[in-house]
This record gives sequence, C-alpha cells and structure tokens, in this order.
Amino acid sequence: MISIGLDIGSVAAKGVLLQEGQQHLMIIPTGWSPRQAGEQLIDSLLQRAGYPVKDVHNITVTGYGRVALNNGARTVTEIKCHARGVAALYPQVRTIIDIGGQDSKAIQIDSRGRVIDFVMNDKCAAGTGRFLQVTANALGLDVSELSDGEKPEQAVDINSMCTVFAESEIIGLLAQGVDKGGIIAGLHRSVARKVAAMVKRLGIVGEVAFTGGVAMNRGIKRALEQELGCTVIVPEMCQYTGALGAALIGSEG
Repeated sequence: MISIGLDIGSVAAKGVLLQEGQQHLMIIPTGWSPRQAGEQLIDSLLQRAGYPVKDVHNITVTGYGRVALNNGARTVTEIKCHARGVAALYPQVRTIIDIGGQDSKAIQIDSRGRVIDFVMNDKCAAGTGRFLQVTANALGLDVSELSDGEKPEQAVDINSMCTVFAESEIIGLLAQGVDKGGIIAGLHRSVARKVAAMVKRLGIVGEVAFTGGVAMNRGIKRALEQELGCTVIVPEMCQYTGALGAALIGSEG
C-alpha cells in the first residue's frame, strides 16, 4: 500500500512516500503555485520510488497550501500531522514546537500522537521563519548563515518583534558599528522568548521536540533551551514531520 503525505508550506513543499516500511523524502520550493508544487512532488516521489500513480492508495495534504491541490487528496490540519509525525519518530515526546514560514505553534500530544491542546501565533510574522528571513536580509545574509554567524556572548537586545521595526532597528545597530554576530544572537533570543512564552502558556509536558524549517537553526534551538530550561530535541527529519504525519494518517484510513 502506497501512502503519500504532502506538507505544502508558504516557503517549501515537503513530501513523504511510504510503502511497506520504506520511505522516500523530497523537498522543493513552493514558489508561486502551491498546487503546482504539490503536483510536482507527487510526480517526483513516484518517479523516484518507481511506482505509477494508479498504485497510490491515498494522498493526504497539510500545510498552508493544502486547499490548493484539487486531485481528490484528503486534507488534514498541520497540528494533527505534526503531532502524528513526531509521535512516530519520538514516542516519548509530549510537547512540540513547530516554527514555519508564516506561523509558530506549540502542541501537547498523548502517547498515541493525538492532540490534547495547542496554541498558535498566526497573526503576525513575529517568531516565524518570515521574521528571520527579513532580518537576515537586513544583515546582508542568507537565512541559512545565521546559525554560524551568531556570537551569543555578545548578544544585544532587539526590542521590536514587529518585522518592519526590527529591520529598522538592525539597520540602526549596524550603523552604530555593532557586531553582526551579536545582532544575530539577539535575534535568536528574541524569537526564542516569543515562542517560549507561547509554550509556557500551553504548559511544558514531557520531552520537547522542535520541528519545521527553523529547527535547523542551531542558534534558535540553543536560545529555546535557555528560555525553557530544558533539552529540546530536533528530529533529523524536522522539515518532514508534517508530511510524515500526513502520510501516516492517510495509511491508517
């Protein structure tokens, strides 16, 4: 039985194909058309695995662009998919932090990966990948360069979490000759404080996992651990947990 799970985010589209215990992973930019990105993922995953589309048992889609796919695929919320995906990878985890391009979430789950409660920030870019992207541009860096560029011992306070004001604040700090490494560390701390406050409102239960594209930023992980006072697990498949969860939910009917 072949199950395909797609997580079509605002920045990247991720796909997981499951078949008899084997899995194939793929990630591509979402671009301007979530529908096109989803269709491309399905075609590419099937080509890589060597199966025709007629052999697919189900396709389950989550993420920002889940409603754009019009091929009869089932849609499931990101909350449920990340919960199911993390539970499959780390059964001991009970608290999930997911930071994507447009929103951030904290999720509590039970031992079977079912959602108990969650909180979400989707009203502004604060504490999201978008915030990091804009502020990285203000520093003249690619967002992937932030982890290696930070200097935590020189961290400066970033007072605004509004993307526009934070960008102006960074430009002002650079004009004052403040070291980029200290600014980056300050940005990481600001994001971590914003997200940690959300997690604390929900309540920290059990072990904590950190998913989404931003989880690849080691500086954010470090800052989150400081703010939360606990170890934060970053799955090797941190970008794929939503797609994995979608594929598993689909395979379970």
